[in-house]
Amino acid sequence: MNFPDDLRYTSDHEWVKVLDDGKVRVGITDFAQSELGDIVFVETKPVGTVLKQQDIFGTVEAVKTVADLFAPVTGKINAVNDALDAAEIVNSSPYDEGWMIEIIVDDPEQVNALMTVQEYKKTVGE
Repeated sequence: MNFPDDLRYTSDHEWVKVLDDGKVRVGITDFAQSELGDIVFVETKPVGTVLKQQDIFGTVEAVKTVADLFAPVTGKINAVNDALDAAEIVNSSPYDEGWMIEIIVDDPEQVNALMTVQEYKKTVGE
């Protein structure tokens, strides 16, 4: 499985990439997409939605299950990935083309408190 070193991770299997200007990009990990199986639909809250850490920001529907997506940080949704109309992109490219939302972060310390790649690997038995 692929777990990029430059990301932070959550126990809910989301990844967080720090962008410029106090923003982060969020998606689900390779482990999560593998466990879910073939993803057929992704729904997220719209741009402008204010989220608290751990709020549900959307759902991922796979052939065998539906899973909630949890905000890794508090902030406001700044962008939603239009490529998610072809939801299978999350299976083929979970860290690049399959990202889900961007958030303008209220408290950067929340990002620093998320798991490192080494910590996340331990939680998934890698």
